Amino acid sequence: MTPRLELHNISKRYPGVVANDDISLSIMPGEIHAVLGENGAGKSTLMKIIYGAAQADSGEIYCDGKLIEDHNPAVSRALGIEMVYQHFALFESVSVVENIALSVSGFDLAGLARRITELSLRYGMPIDPHRSVHDLSVGERQRVEIVRCLLQAPKLLILDEPTSVLTPQAVLKLFETLRQLASEGCSILYISHKLEEVQQLCDSATVLRNGRVTGTAGPKETTALELARMMVGAKLPEMHVDPSVRSAQPVLQVRGLSAPAADQYGTDLQEISFDVHGGEIVGLAGVSGNGQAELVSLLSGERLHHKAEAIRIDGQPVGRLDPAWRRRLGMAFVPEERLGRGAVPPQSLWENTVLTTHRRGLVRKGLVDRAKAMASASGIIDRFKVKANGPQSSAQSLSGGNLQKYIVGREIALEPKLLLVSQPTWGVDVGAAAFIRQTLVDLSRAGAAVLIVSEELDELFEICDRLLVICRGRVSGPLVRRETDREEVGLLMTRAGNGAANGQDETKLQG
Repeated sequence: MTPRLELHNISKRYPGVVANDDISLSIMPGEIHAVLGENGAGKSTLMKIIYGAAQADSGEIYCDGKLIEDHNPAVSRALGIEMVYQHFALFESVSVVENIALSVSGFDLAGLARRITELSLRYGMPIDPHRSVHDLSVGERQRVEIVRCLLQAPKLLILDEPTSVLTPQAVLKLFETLRQLASEGCSILYISHKLEEVQQLCDSATVLRNGRVTGTAGPKETTALELARMMVGAKLPEMHVDPSVRSAQPVLQVRGLSAPAADQYGTDLQEISFDVHGGEIVGLAGVSGNGQAELVSLLSGERLHHKAEAIRIDGQPVGRLDPAWRRRLGMAFVPEERLGRGAVPPQSLWENTVLTTHRRGLVRKGLVDRAKAMASASGIIDRFKVKANGPQSSAQSLSGGNLQKYIVGREIALEPKLLLVSQPTWGVDVGAAAFIRQTLVDLSRAGAAVLIVSEELDELFEICDRLLVICRGRVSGPLVRRETDREEVGLLMTRAGNGAANGQDETKLQG
């Protein structure tokens, strides 16, 4: 049988970086093939080359036995190759259906909207086709990208971290879809740092390290630990979570927080109350689109509230204070969107550092102390093992995982009293994820209050002291992590009301 895709000796170099070095692999029709590696190993670059969004310096690509020449995304789509990017290729100012119409021919908008609705419901990823993309959460944008590709009935589907912001239920539904596509002859290239998913789904795996193929494996016959060691080439660090010693008074206090959605498609917040103390990590779990974005925007100060006392930091009412004032009170913030919200894409890393650390001696009389800013950025790069060509590298030149490490490092370097972090390890490899999680634990144990918003239940159960669940704009009473389980949290994620009102065992509630 002729392979669906063959790569022969693909190489790609950027200034100071060898992204891909003499890579060869093949994938058969109906095969689900994983590409594994650390952040910066060259996975995303290789996928962009296959899709035609980047050009290899050398090497050849064959599809169904035929050499692909003059390669670009239009050629790929004509060949039946579709790709879901880790950083979404969507125009934020227009609707879902208008975005998808750009890559789908032969449909009027009304007919296409109906198809989007039908397909998204069939695959368990509901999307309103008329909603503006800028109003969607990261998880909802991921659904748009996946549905866009599925509308094309692809022969080869490239998925770059497709489940990073999906709920466990949505992941299972996606896997059913991918297995069905594979049974119909579609080949799938699958990038993920979630090794358990790779073991469940994939038939084979190619491992990259520093841009080179370092091995292949059958995921179903290989343990997650063995796969991880193949990726990082070393023993993975073990998590150390010491018992929490909570401060007497909460650092973050939310009382009776209600707010209408920012638009007709958002989620109204209803009477939300909770505390986060110094010395602890509190995790907020929930299905994407249940009010997380609205709550985070109010807590970070990006959106102000009419009641100043609804949100307090260190006892001070901050509901009407902007992000700059909240940062002066000791808050730091890691948003879920890395590019554009967490960092300015074309600016250098040292310039991005100045954005949030300018009060730490980096700016004097309106002038940036470039030497100090460069030193600060270099320190973050070294401490968080960020793969970058120095502090002058632009934010957009980093891989997604490395940019995430930099942004997390930049905020932790502020030594905050309160850290609000959304999706802390989205798209980050297993070694870096373990490092980030340990750093968050260490920060909390040093006395900081940490609130994590994440759709990764495994992550929340690994490092959090208490858990909250948000559903339809309401937040449950806090659960002690050691006294609950995924089933209980999963049930709360799919129904409204607080824990006690839903029949939850009140002995498990604290706070």
